[in-house]
Order: sequence, then structure tokens, then C-alpha cells
Amino acid sequence: MLRALAVDDERPALEELLYLLRSDPRITSAEGATDATEALRRITRALQAGPDGEDAVDVVFLDIHMAGLTGLDVARLLTGFARPPLVVFVTAHEGFAVQAFDLKAVDYVLKPVRRERLAEAVRRVSDLAAAPGPPEAVPLRPAVHPAPAVSGGEQIPVELGGVTRFIPVDDISYVEAQGDYARLHTRGGASHLVRIPLSTLEERWASRGFVRIHRSHLVALSRIEELRLDAGTTTVRVQGAELAVSRRHARQLRELLMRHARS
Repeated sequence: MLRALAVDDERPALEELLYLLRSDPRITSAEGATDATEALRRITRALQAGPDGEDAVDVVFLDIHMAGLTGLDVARLLTGFARPPLVVFVTAHEGFAVQAFDLKAVDYVLKPVRRERLAEAVRRVSDLAAAPGPPEAVPLRPAVHPAPAVSGGEQIPVELGGVTRFIPVDDISYVEAQGDYARLHTRGGASHLVRIPLSTLEERWASRGFVRIHRSHLVALSRIEELRLDAGTTTVRVQGAELAVSRRHARQLRELLMRHARS
């Protein structure tokens, strides 16, 4: 018997998926989440409780396109656990199948969801769940990839597939808030998701030249390529990305940029 969590930010689609799951005799319980952040909280609680806990989750049915974190982001984060729940993607888009199966998804179901097709996905999950495995389903501390020495430079750990890598803060151009998480954009064009609120990074990196320009963005002052004023709207260009500056931060940002240019 399987305990399922369905994740979709479109309420009608979520209700339909839950209805179909609850109609399957192999599903003992099915709960819903309307965004990735809520789903991650629920999954983390389940993994901490263990496979016999009342909050346990055996399988997650994930939409891909959602506001904030995507279903692919959630699946990547789950790879950092020893025995995460199985993942089935349920999406209207065909173009992410390769990425989905690279992330060890059990199945890839296209919307609109047909009862027979979903039943096949549940069968695959049931077969895998019945296979023998480790007795515990709790997070393990990820393997650590040795950090290269960086003279005088702070580093921040990021997890990729169960391996912790260390990114020099000096390589980060800007940070984007995504719920309880933050996405780090580096000068090499890569991005990394960390479970740290933007407000925490703002406080921690203020002395390193990072400034808050919007509730959603923290920017390295030295990486701002252009400041643009247009009909009362302020934007900055950072590493090719155009980011909005909120009114409450615009004046302070202009002053800081002028001071930075003079120095």
C-alpha cells in the first residue's frame, strides 16, 4: 500500500489527480500540495519521521512547471537524501522527459491524465516499493567534495546529487529568492539552489558588497553593468540579466553605485 503526495500549483489539476489516486486500491492515502516549498516541507517531515511514521510518503507525483521552484528542482533536491520517496512526473510538457529520467523518475505521465495511464505509473511505483531495500528512510549526511583553497575568500556549500561542493562567494553575481530557498547565480553562468533565506544572505554578505535591490534579489555591487531609469522604473543589468529595483531600494542603490565608482 502506497502513501502518495501530489504536487501541482493548479488547483483543478491537483484535485483531479488526487481523485484518481484515491480511487486506486494500491494507494492507501493521497495528500496534495500547491507549491514546491510546501511539498519539500512535507517530504522533509516524512523522511525525518521514518518509513513507519504517520507522515511517511512513498511516492511524489510532481508537476514540472510551477511558480518558484519547479518539479525538476524538487527532484534534484531529493537526490541528497539516502532514500527519498519515488518520483513520478505529471506534466503537460513533453520536452523534459530526458531530464526527468536522469533524475531517476519512475515514470513521466502527460496531461490530461488518463486513469489507465496513471494506474500503470502506480503499478511501476508499487513494484519498486515492494523491492527489498535499506530498512531506514532518513536523510544521510551527503558526501563532501574537498574544497579547493581560496585565499581569504568565503565559500558557501551547495549540494549536487548528494555531493557537497563549495562555491566562492566572490564568484556569485546575484541571488534570487525562491520561497525558503535562494538561487545563486555565478559569473560562470551556473546556478545553485541553497536552503537559506535571502534575508540571511543579505545580512551575512553586506560586508562583501552585496546589496538588496528588491524583495526577490540580492546583487553584488561590483557586478552591476548598467543602471537604467525609465519612466520612474529602475532596473539594473547583471551578467546579462535585467533585474527590477524596487522604489524603496532605488535611491540607496544609486548612492552606493556613485560611491563605488568614485572609489
